[in-house]
Amino acid sequence: MQFHEVRFPVALSFGSVGGPERRTDVVAISNGFEERNAPWAHSRRRYDAGVGIRSLDDIDLMIAFFEARFGQLYAFRWKDWSDYRTCKPSQSISAFDQILGMGDGVQTSFQLTKTYRSGGHEYVRPIRKPVEGTIKLAVGPDELTEGEDYTLDETTGVVSFAAPPAEDMPVAAGFEFDVPVRFDTDRIQTSVASFKAGDVPNVPIVEVRF
Repeated sequence: MQFHEVRFPVALSFGSVGGPERRTDVVAISNGFEERNAPWAHSRRRYDAGVGIRSLDDIDLMIAFFEARFGQLYAFRWKDWSDYRTCKPSQSISAFDQILGMGDGVQTSFQLTKTYRSGGHEYVRPIRKPVEGTIKLAVGPDELTEGEDYTLDETTGVVSFAAPPAEDMPVAAGFEFDVPVRFDTDRIQTSVASFKAGDVPNVPIVEVRF
């Protein structure tokens, strides 16, 4: 994938709007009932970065970032301020936030994930872009040390252990993460006069999968 390991300016993403999107096919049948099907296994996030622009300097920063990504060509990291940690917003990250899997004495690599639960149901979201220096990881009750007990590939979200976790031992982790995204347009239209009058440019951002 054509991806730049650089984060969109957080001062601009802080004021953005957006969130997860699902695709559901709904078919109404002749007796009044309906059938629903979800062709996507995972949600896809969309944002509008334009509403985060507050000054002409912000517009300059936006255009520079857009040009350096060659429009839609190169994807990049995005901080979703409403969902960027494995714990609740009011809590601090711990090594026991999310269960990644169970050890079997053989497997040494685990994908970072975040699980969303409600009403007895859950959705497990793969996390591909963890933030460097934020991970805490544990096997069973013991918190481990990065670089000694395990390594993390920040470009894929895969944790590799020096030794496989023992059988039936839970592997857990806590961390911050970004969303891999790209611009959803090859054109950004700005007007200094309109901006001073209160109008902001539309800058659509869409999540990419890999």
